Order: sequence, then C-alpha cells, then structure tokens
Amino acid sequence: MKKIVFFIASLLSVATVSADEGMWTMYDLDSAAYKQMVSEGFQLPYENLYYADNAIKNSVVNFSGYCSGVVVSPDGLVFTNHHCGFSAINKHSTVEHDYMLNGFFAKSYEEELPNENMFVSFMKEQKDITEQVEALIQGKSNMEIETIIDSLTNAMSDSVKKTDPTLHVEIDAFYEGNKYYVTTYQDFRDLRLVFTVPKSMGKYGGETDNWMWPRQTCDFSVFRIYADPKTNGPAEYSKDNVPYHPASWAPVSLQGYKEGDFSMTVGYPGSTSRYLSSYGIQQMRDGENTTRVQVRDIKLAILKKYMARNEKTRIQYEDAFANSSNYWKNSIGMNKCIDSVGLIRQKAEYEARISQWLKDNNIQDSRYNVDFDALAELYAKSGESFRASNYWAESFWHNSEFFNRAIKSVRLPLSDDEKKKDVYEFEDNSDKWNLELDKEMTAAMLRNYAEQVPEKYHPDFYKTIKDKFKGNYEKYVKWLYKKSSLMKTGKLDLKDNKYQSDPGVIVGTDLIASYAMIGLELYPLMEQISAEEKKLCAAKIRMEEDLPHYSDANFTMRLSYGQVCDVLIGGKPAGYYTTAESIVEKMQRADENAEYYAEPVMHELLSANDYGKYQDKTSGKMQLCFISNNDITGGNSGSPVFNGKGELIGLAFDGNWDSLASDIMFDKVLARCINVDIRYVLYLMDKWGHADRLLKEIGAR
Repeated sequence: MKKIVFFIASLLSVATVSADEGMWTMYDLDSAAYKQMVSEGFQLPYENLYYADNAIKNSVVNFSGYCSGVVVSPDGLVFTNHHCGFSAINKHSTVEHDYMLNGFFAKSYEEELPNENMFVSFMKEQKDITEQVEALIQGKSNMEIETIIDSLTNAMSDSVKKTDPTLHVEIDAFYEGNKYYVTTYQDFRDLRLVFTVPKSMGKYGGETDNWMWPRQTCDFSVFRIYADPKTNGPAEYSKDNVPYHPASWAPVSLQGYKEGDFSMTVGYPGSTSRYLSSYGIQQMRDGENTTRVQVRDIKLAILKKYMARNEKTRIQYEDAFANSSNYWKNSIGMNKCIDSVGLIRQKAEYEARISQWLKDNNIQDSRYNVDFDALAELYAKSGESFRASNYWAESFWHNSEFFNRAIKSVRLPLSDDEKKKDVYEFEDNSDKWNLELDKEMTAAMLRNYAEQVPEKYHPDFYKTIKDKFKGNYEKYVKWLYKKSSLMKTGKLDLKDNKYQSDPGVIVGTDLIASYAMIGLELYPLMEQISAEEKKLCAAKIRMEEDLPHYSDANFTMRLSYGQVCDVLIGGKPAGYYTTAESIVEKMQRADENAEYYAEPVMHELLSANDYGKYQDKTSGKMQLCFISNNDITGGNSGSPVFNGKGELIGLAFDGNWDSLASDIMFDKVLARCINVDIRYVLYLMDKWGHADRLLKEIGAR
C-alpha cells in the first residue's frame, strides 16, 4: 500500500516535466535543463557536452544499432554491456571453445576477434530542419512523407559524402512528427571482441533478477574499433587494419560515488511513448504487450526444453532465448504497472485538461485541435487488426528457420548473378538450428495463431491444414518439412513450376498476403491516429509553453541526468549499491536457483579480504552495482554513466521493476536506472582476466 501511495504522489502532476526527467538532445539542450544539471553537481561548461573538440558526445557510440557504448582509451577500446555483446560472444562460441560459458580475453591485437555485421557509429553533428521538411511534406500521406524523407536523406548523405565519404545522414521525426532533425554519423564496421567475463557473471541472476533491484550482475564486454591504417578512418574488415585512435575518449574514474552525487547517462535510448494518448496506452497494453507475453510463453518453453538437452542446442539458441525473454518480462511488468497505478485513467484525466484548455482559449489552429472523440473511435476500429498484426509478427517473423525461409522465398534479394540464372540458394546454416525444435516451434506457432486470431486473418494455407490434415498441425508440419525443398540444400530454380507449387513457397506467399491484408485494414486507421496523436503532442507543448520539453526517444543520442539515490521497496529503503558480500550470499544459494551459480574462482575473488584500489574508500566495501534516477529505456544498455566531472563511473544496463511503465510515464520516486560500477568491471578484468595490457591502456585513476 505504501508503495502505491508513493507512486501516486509522484504522478499528481502528470503534465509537469520534472527537471530531472527526460532524454534530452544535446546540440540544443534546454538552458533550464543545463542550469538544473549544474545545481545538482555538473561541473563542466555547456560546450563540453556537445560543441567542444573533447565533448562528451564524441566518446559515446551507437553500438550496432541496438545498444550504446563508450570509448575509453586512445586505442579505440569500447565498453558496452555483456548482453549487448551477447550475440557476438555467442557466434564465436562452440562446444569446444565456449566463450559464453568460459569468458574470453585476447592477449594481443592478433587474438582480437572480428564480428560480421557489427559496427559502432559516432554522431558528428545534429540540427533542426523542420522548416525544410515541412515545406516538402505539407498535406502528404504518411507513405508519401516516408518517400520524401528517404529522398531527402539520400540527397543530404550525397552532399556530406562530397566532403567526407565516410559520413552519412539520417533524418528522424521528433515530438510525434512536429519537428525533424538531421544527424550526421560516421560508422566503423571493423569491430573486434577483446574481453568478456563468463556468462555466469555477465548475466548473473538471469531472468530471476532481470528488471529487479538489488543486482550484482557484472554486465560488460569490451570491443575495439579498427580503422584504415592510412587515414585512421572507417574501413571494412581487413587484417591490415589497425586500432582506431580517437581524438578524445572518456576518462575512467576509480573514485566512486556517494548518495546524492550527480549522475549523467549519454546513449541511444530506443523508444518511449510519453506523449501517447490514453487510448494508445490501452492498445499497447492489450494489443501489443499481452500478445507478446502470450506467444512468448509458448516460444520460451520450447526453447528452454531443447536447450536443456545438449550444449550444442543451448549455444545455437542462447541468443534468441535471451532476446525473447527480455521483452517478455518487460511486457509483463509494464502491464502490471499500467494497471496498478491506473495510468490509463490518469492520462485520460490529463487529456480532459487539454481539451478544456483548447475550448477555454478558443484555439482554432489545426495544428493543436485534437479531436478526442475521433481518436477514441479510430483506436476502437483498429483494435482487432492491430492485435492480429502483432500476433502475425510474434508468430511468424524470425520464429523458426522454416518461416524464415518461407518468407524469404517470396521476398528474395537476388544478386546480379542469381538474377541472370533465375536461381537462389539458401545458405547452409544447418549448424545454427535444431530440426526437431524447428518443427515443434513451427507447429506450435501455427496452432496458437489459429486459436488467437479471427479466421478472416488466417493465411490461405490454413484451409489445407483444416481440409487435408483435419486440423492436425504436427502432421501438416511433418509433411511440410518433407515435401518442401526450402529446408534442403541445393539451388531453387525460380523458373521451374515446382518452385511455385512448393508447399513452403506457398506458405511464404500466403503469409505475406495475409500480412498485407491486415495492413490494408490497419494502416489507413493508423495514419489517422498518427495525425491526431501529433496534434495531441503539439497541444500539450503549447499549453505548457513555459516548461522545457524533450521528445520521445527514437534511438538518437540523448542525455539524462539525475542523482545516485536509494529506492523504496515495500516501503523500505533498498540501498543504492550492492556489495561483494551480497553476491557471495546468492552464490551459496545456487542449488536452489541455477541462475545464481558462479565458478569457484568467482567465489574466491569476491570473498577477498582486500580489494585494493577497487574498494570504495568511504564504505570500505567492494561495490558492484548502483542505482540512480536517470531516465532509461531499451537502447540505453551500455550507456556510460558520468559523474559531475565527466568521468566514467559505470555502465547503465537495466531498469528496476517500477521503471517498466516509464516508457509511457516517468516516475522519479520509484523508477531507477541500474548500473554496473566501473570498479567492479576493472576488478574482474584485473583479477580474473589478468588483462594488464588493457588496464594500462585505459589508465583509470
């Protein structure tokens, strides 16, 4: 009860933006936000955030398009989270050399492991181009706007490439499409794995502790950027490339923190929806989150069953399991938060205030005159097709190798050579998936989709399942894998009649057709919804024009500031940091929970009598993780945590259970950002990895 009271108290003024709330763009950081940062302990000049040659933004990277990271050395070392490097670590792992299970440390540059399709991206410049974009998109449909933005992006990229061919630009919508910013990036695509602790530490506590506090997870991995030896610029992988030498990097501090200290994260938060209407929140809860949980309950159970049978299958599916389970639990927690505090009701009450303000002020401007009745009706009309769209994506997109190939068979990206010969050959990736698991997953997804989604949204091949196989999905799938050439090696002759009549190709064709049919029903409604949501955002900002406002996260660089601080759990303080003693106590309970297991050497290292320079000077403890009230969401993983001097003190890796509704509504009282202490990171690099060369390179003080 106390917990609810505290939460509600923090939300009494839904409209007011707290000075500590927000994911702020850096090139135009609001002066009120900067003044608040200074009052809370930030000690650097304004220009040191974005404009100076050694600005903090220059050391922060977009890590492979889904996480954040930070450059920490003159030779291009990058720190990010273990779960951000998870896929790369997994791909390098085999039963014989399981880096996921045993960890990895490259003792020389030559031993550092290259990673296909991974990169880091530096933001070079950002600016507001709203006037230019508005002149081009006025009165256009969403599809037309998308085409115009793509064309403008290409033109601007061509322009910057004339100055520097390694640059490109991206144009993103901010404030629900009320503003547009263009950002110039430089990508480095030769990124090599340098160091990782065993999964027992990098993912310590597993799903048990995910989104929870207290935490002891040492969630980090280390990569290195490689560059062209002649230019020190981006280059595709080559054995001749050399470590990248950045102009500046983040200084690493061993000085720690205390409660109330200034804390700042800079990274690439993926997506928030804080301007979303009450109707949109309800649709997110019922049509997206609930759907995700329902399908992934089935998917995760199948993966877990097969992964427990042998090490090869565990390695094959470990990355998929981790990715799927993370947002499965996130969706559960978000829905619980939405309901427990009456978030939909609170948002509706706030919308009533906006509606009254529009009437009281006789606002006639079409940019602000949101039609709440129309918005409610549009969401009601779109509910069924929105839910079907989410079920389709959760059931068929990247869920089994068969579905992958079936869909790809219809959307073949042919090379020039393949186009000449009208043939296509699937890559032999049989070492990456398990046949029996794939069959069971395919059958389970087909059955569940049929049970959960109205028949009008079923792909046509469901008639075959009903008529020929009497609704027996296992028999249908067994026949499918036997008769279709998609799961066999060899080339597909695209001119052969057998290709068009292949049952797997038919599945792919029908899946794409069914998704398109759902889209034809859904997208016109979503376009109208988007227009009204855009007005709602504009009306909110206009009504509160004396307050600073930040845009929802969209995976562009953002700054968040706050303090290292405690949190209440069950009405009681839970502490703002964890210690070595707490993880040793958990390790001793590994018989009760396998996710608390760690190797004997970790027991030994974390039971030391003296932790040397890594021990906190004030508490006398080896501090592992700490919490702050920084704003965090997906994509922030790996974001550097800076103190008031701009020194690195940790890496953000998670939020607590009470932060899960923060994608919709930020709560300063209970929402927390969970960070791994940089001293914990360096301690394991030192005492477990004996990574002297890296520690010397980093030069922490």
